[in-house]
Amino acid sequence: MLNKVMLMGRLTRDPELRATQSGVSVVTFTLAVDRNFQRQGEERQADFINIVAFRHTADFVKKYFVKGQLACVCGSIQTRTWEADGKKNYVTEVIADEVHFTGDRRDNNGSNSGYQAQQRPSNDGFIQDGPANDGFMTVEDDQLPF
Repeated sequence: MLNKVMLMGRLTRDPELRATQSGVSVVTFTLAVDRNFQRQGEERQADFINIVAFRHTADFVKKYFVKGQLACVCGSIQTRTWEADGKKNYVTEVIADEVHFTGDRRDNNGSNSGYQAQQRPSNDGFIQDGPANDGFMTVEDDQLPF
Protein backbone atom coordinates (compact mmCIF):
# COMPACT_ATOMS: atom_id res chain seq x y z
CA MET A 1 0.00 0.00 0.00
CA LEU A 2 1.11 3.55 -0.64
CA ASN A 3 0.18 6.68 1.32
CA LYS A 4 2.36 9.59 0.18
CA VAL A 5 1.37 13.19 -0.40
CA MET A 6 3.31 16.24 -1.61
CA LEU A 7 1.77 19.69 -1.27
CA MET A 8 2.99 23.19 -1.99
CA GLY A 9 1.16 26.20 -0.65
CA ARG A 10 1.21 29.10 1.77
CA LEU A 11 0.83 28.94 5.53
CA THR A 12 -2.48 30.53 6.55
CA ARG A 13 -1.23 31.33 10.07
CA ASP A 14 1.92 31.05 12.15
CA PRO A 15 2.63 27.44 13.21
CA GLU A 16 1.44 26.47 16.72
CA LEU A 17 3.91 24.44 18.78
CA ARG A 18 2.80 22.18 21.63
CA ALA A 19 4.26 19.19 23.42
CA THR A 20 2.74 15.81 24.18
CA GLN A 21 2.59 14.55 27.78
CA SER A 22 5.82 12.68 27.11
CA GLY A 23 7.54 15.88 25.88
CA VAL A 24 7.44 15.26 22.11
CA SER A 25 7.20 18.49 20.07
CA VAL A 26 4.08 18.78 17.88
CA VAL A 27 3.41 21.65 15.48
CA THR A 28 0.18 22.30 13.60
CA PHE A 29 -0.50 24.67 10.74
CA THR A 30 -2.75 25.01 7.73
CA LEU A 31 -1.50 25.12 4.16
CA ALA A 32 -3.54 26.93 1.47
CA VAL A 33 -3.03 24.98 -1.75
CA ASP A 34 -4.35 26.47 -5.01
CA ARG A 35 -6.51 24.25 -7.19
CA ASN A 36 -5.35 23.65 -10.77
CA PHE A 37 -8.68 24.58 -12.35
CA GLN A 38 -9.99 28.16 -12.45
CA ARG A 39 -13.30 29.12 -14.03
CA GLN A 40 -13.17 32.11 -16.33
CA GLY A 41 -14.06 35.30 -14.48
CA GLU A 42 -13.74 33.72 -11.03
CA GLU A 43 -10.97 33.84 -8.45
CA ARG A 44 -8.72 30.81 -8.10
CA GLN A 45 -10.01 28.42 -5.44
CA ALA A 46 -7.80 26.90 -2.74
CA ASP A 47 -8.00 23.95 -0.41
CA PHE A 48 -6.98 24.44 3.20
CA ILE A 49 -5.05 21.39 4.39
CA ASN A 50 -4.31 20.73 8.07
CA ILE A 51 -0.68 19.72 8.65
CA VAL A 52 0.85 18.09 11.74
CA ALA A 53 4.58 17.56 12.30
CA PHE A 54 6.44 15.95 15.18
CA ARG A 55 9.85 16.13 16.89
CA HIS A 56 12.67 17.83 14.94
CA THR A 57 10.42 18.64 11.99
CA ALA A 58 8.04 20.41 14.39
CA ASP A 59 10.85 22.45 15.93
CA PHE A 60 12.19 23.34 12.46
CA VAL A 61 8.78 24.53 11.23
CA LYS A 62 8.14 26.63 14.34
CA LYS A 63 11.56 28.26 14.11
CA TYR A 64 11.69 29.09 10.37
CA PHE A 65 8.15 29.34 8.96
CA VAL A 66 5.58 32.12 9.32
CA LYS A 67 2.14 33.03 8.02
CA GLY A 68 2.11 33.65 4.25
CA GLN A 69 5.33 31.76 3.55
CA LEU A 70 5.48 29.28 0.68
CA ALA A 71 6.31 25.73 1.80
CA CYS A 72 6.47 22.22 0.38
CA VAL A 73 5.21 19.43 2.64
CA CYS A 74 5.86 15.71 2.08
CA GLY A 75 4.08 13.21 4.26
CA SER A 76 1.08 10.91 4.52
CA ILE A 77 -2.67 11.36 4.94
CA GLN A 78 -4.15 10.28 8.24
CA THR A 79 -7.74 10.29 9.47
CA ARG A 80 -8.92 10.45 13.07
CA THR A 81 -12.33 10.03 14.65
CA TRP A 82 -13.50 10.74 18.17
CA GLU A 83 -16.79 11.14 19.95
CA ALA A 84 -17.73 14.21 21.99
CA ASP A 85 -21.18 14.96 23.43
CA GLY A 86 -22.61 11.99 21.55
CA LYS A 87 -21.45 13.39 18.23
CA LYS A 88 -18.86 11.62 16.08
CA ASN A 89 -16.09 13.95 14.85
CA TYR A 90 -13.85 13.25 11.87
CA VAL A 91 -10.70 14.98 10.65
CA THR A 92 -8.24 14.37 7.82
CA GLU A 93 -4.69 15.64 8.26
CA VAL A 94 -1.31 15.36 6.57
CA ILE A 95 1.39 14.05 8.88
CA ALA A 96 4.51 15.83 7.63
CA ASP A 97 7.70 13.82 7.31
CA GLU A 98 9.50 16.71 5.58
CA VAL A 99 8.86 20.45 5.24
CA HIS A 100 10.94 22.41 2.72
CA PHE A 101 11.46 26.06 1.82
CA THR A 102 10.26 26.94 -1.67
CA GLY A 103 10.59 30.05 -3.78
CA ASP A 104 12.84 33.00 -3.13
CA ARG A 105 14.19 33.70 0.35
CA ARG A 106 12.27 36.93 0.18
CA ASP A 107 8.77 35.63 -0.46
CA ASN A 108 6.75 36.75 -3.45
CA ASN A 109 4.33 38.33 -0.98
CA GLY A 110 6.99 40.90 -0.07
CA SER A 111 7.91 39.73 3.41
CA ASN A 112 11.40 38.72 4.35
CA SER A 113 10.17 35.95 6.68
CA GLY A 114 12.95 36.58 9.15
CA TYR A 115 15.67 36.81 6.49
CA GLN A 116 17.89 39.86 6.86
CA ALA A 117 19.38 40.79 3.50
CA GLN A 118 22.78 42.47 3.43
CA GLN A 119 24.84 43.66 0.47
CA ARG A 120 28.48 42.66 0.41
CA PRO A 121 31.21 42.61 -2.25
CA SER A 122 32.30 39.23 -3.53
CA ASN A 123 35.77 38.15 -4.66
CA ASP A 124 34.90 38.96 -8.28
CA GLY A 125 33.76 42.51 -7.45
CA PHE A 126 30.02 41.91 -7.88
CA ILE A 127 27.58 42.91 -5.15
CA GLN A 128 25.70 39.99 -3.62
CA ASP A 129 22.55 40.00 -1.54
CA GLY A 130 22.30 37.71 1.45
CA PRO A 131 23.69 37.17 4.90
CA ALA A 132 27.45 37.56 5.15
CA ASN A 133 28.08 34.03 6.44
CA ASP A 134 25.52 31.92 4.60
CA GLY A 135 28.19 30.05 2.62
CA PHE A 136 26.39 30.53 -0.70
CA MET A 137 26.99 32.82 -3.63
CA THR A 138 24.35 34.30 -5.93
CA VAL A 139 24.71 32.77 -9.42
CA GLU A 140 22.93 33.97 -12.53
CA ASP A 141 21.65 31.50 -15.17
CA ASP A 142 24.26 32.61 -17.71
CA GLN A 143 27.03 31.68 -15.24
CA LEU A 144 26.00 28.01 -15.02
CA PRO A 145 28.24 25.50 -16.78
CA PHE A 146 25.30 23.48 -18.16
